[in-house]
Amino acid sequence: MIRPEEIQCIGHEVAIRWEDGTEDYLPMEQLRALSPSAEQQGERDLLGNTIGGTSRREYPGVTVTGWIPVGGYGIQFSFSDGHRTGIYSFAYLKDIARALSA
Repeated sequence: MIRPEEIQCIGHEVAIRWEDGTEDYLPMEQLRALSPSAEQQGERDLLGNTIGGTSRREYPGVTVTGWIPVGGYGIQFSFSDGHRTGIYSFAYLKDIARALSA
């Protein structure tokens, strides 16, 4: 698994330099909209039905205010709207970067 070497906020993007030397620039508003949290995405019950979540997919003006590492596999971002419950795995961050560059 590839891990970040450095993370910093540059303008309205989160810049991540990975240990393989690649770099990704992720718009903060997109990161907020793609939060993997149950609050944003909902969660599945025992029958596989999605419960909760939100249909909101745009967060204009929301910025990243901080982050903390989670284990050896992810990052938990804090956002200016108070959201901070999503844990972004390193693989998920790479997936977001690939989708945005496609």
